[in-house]
Amino acid sequence: MCGRYVSTRRPQDLAPLFRVDTWPAAEALAPNWNVAPTDDVWAVLERAPHQDERGAASLRELRPLRWGLVPSWAKEAKIGARMINARVETVHEKPAFRRAFVKRRCLLPADGFYEWQPGKDPATGKVRKQPYFIHPGNDQVMALAGLYEYWRNPAVVQDDDPDAWLMTCTIITTEATDAAGRVHPRMPLALTEDHYEAWLDPANQDAEELRALLGQPAGGHLEARPVSTAVNNVRNNGPHLLDPVSP
Repeated sequence: MCGRYVSTRRPQDLAPLFRVDTWPAAEALAPNWNVAPTDDVWAVLERAPHQDERGAASLRELRPLRWGLVPSWAKEAKIGARMINARVETVHEKPAFRRAFVKRRCLLPADGFYEWQPGKDPATGKVRKQPYFIHPGNDQVMALAGLYEYWRNPAVVQDDDPDAWLMTCTIITTEATDAAGRVHPRMPLALTEDHYEAWLDPANQDAEELRALLGQPAGGHLEARPVSTAVNNVRNNGPHLLDPVSP
């Protein structure tokens, strides 16, 4: 699974990498070295033209979404805390994700992600989990395959109220490879640049074609280094969380 990750790039850095047309400057997110479920995260998505915009091209946006997908049919938003990941093997058929899979896909930029490996504390002999930071060896941005969804808050009457709609997302995971596989059996699925267009295209609703994109995740060498257990606390943040430690 992927329960924490790192996202520190500015919109100005991400926009050219993902050929983004626009982003909300007023909603800019601060760099985050300890992204946790229910945090707002940057997502790249394409919006299909409205009916009154016939002939217009789709608009590629960089916008903040809340991590933890809330299905449109959910009665409460808190269900999203349990929907941070979607398994690639079943994402196309699970009720919470199958509609978003064919209609609302996104990319979630990340510097890397954390996983935990059980071990023994050398001082006490007690079992504890050692966190590792896993990232591309060339420090390139990872484009994690994701889905997004709209949820209408039934407690808000007016549609134009800022609190009426909530946009949330989830990260698709796959079997771990390379360094990630030595730490944890699952990992977030990153796409290669040549698959961005097809994955983000809102007109592409062929489930089998989309599944084929996920069958060829980004390769490349991943590195894993042990980091401080300070990352275990979501209130801790800052670049010091990535400093290597003795496991």
